[in-house]
Amino acid sequence: MIDSFVNPGSKIIAVDFDGTIVEHAYPGIGKEMLFAFATLKEMQKKGHKLILWTFRAGQTLDEAVEYCRKNGIEFYAVNKNYPEEVLNDTISRKINCDIFVDDRNVGGFPGWGEVWQALHPDSGDFMHIVKNPEAHNNYRGQPSFLKKLFGKK
Repeated sequence: MIDSFVNPGSKIIAVDFDGTIVEHAYPGIGKEMLFAFATLKEMQKKGHKLILWTFRAGQTLDEAVEYCRKNGIEFYAVNKNYPEEVLNDTISRKINCDIFVDDRNVGGFPGWGEVWQALHPDSGDFMHIVKNPEAHNNYRGQPSFLKKLFGKK
């Protein structure tokens, strides 16, 4: 891929919407997953091309794209390999990318902090957000049910 010569280390990353960027609420839009937009913005700053790769189509897809746009993310392509691609019956819907970020992975979605660490294990410039969840807009600030049950904080 030409991009890797221009920007070494950059990847094409296909990202799912429901259960990955937002909590499951299809056909509605769930709450943002912790660190989703902060991580996606940092990925774009590092030169990665992001493709929204989702089951959504039509109006629900338009709503998801607009939700992401309002949260500062413009995708390189949506359900396509590149923006100009014209989909028809002769083209596979399978996305050609380096990495898939999806809650349906074996083992489930690890969380955006772990996604970032997998892509940039030596990068500390994003860690202040991961280590300071109070700074994130959907931090709940309350102990989980299990923490309450077992008395750990």
